[in-house]
Amino acid sequence: MKRGRPFEPGNRFGRGRTKGSRNKATAEALALFYEYKDPLIKKCIARALEGEVRALALCIERILPPLREPTVRLRMPKLEKLKDAQLALQRLVENLGKGNITPQEAEKVHGILADIRDHIEAGEIDDRLTALEKRAHERE
Repeated sequence: MKRGRPFEPGNRFGRGRTKGSRNKATAEALALFYEYKDPLIKKCIARALEGEVRALALCIERILPPLREPTVRLRMPKLEKLKDAQLALQRLVENLGKGNITPQEAEKVHGILADIRDHIEAGEIDDRLTALEKRAHERE
């Protein structure tokens, strides 16, 4: 038996749940939570004040915003040619060696620079190939 699409194209009844709609169990759980949210929050705060570590962690998680990664400030050349990308990678390694950025930050920036380098390289290869095809066409 060949398995394919469960419904034919244009079938109005096989669309599934609409975007944004919730599972019935989730909706019921949320309704129950909202019914008792005030006493639950007060109880959690009271437990945190008594020294219960998990309740304290829950309170802090809700009060403090999540930490964002710090921005990385590096002087980079304008990335137009392959040599520019190589120079940027060299500067990245220098900043890592000086301790201006962490290895994790350097890894993320390296990934971005590698993508840019690949893009530039593909463009340069395309330009060279176009020039070669033009020369070949002129010789014919």
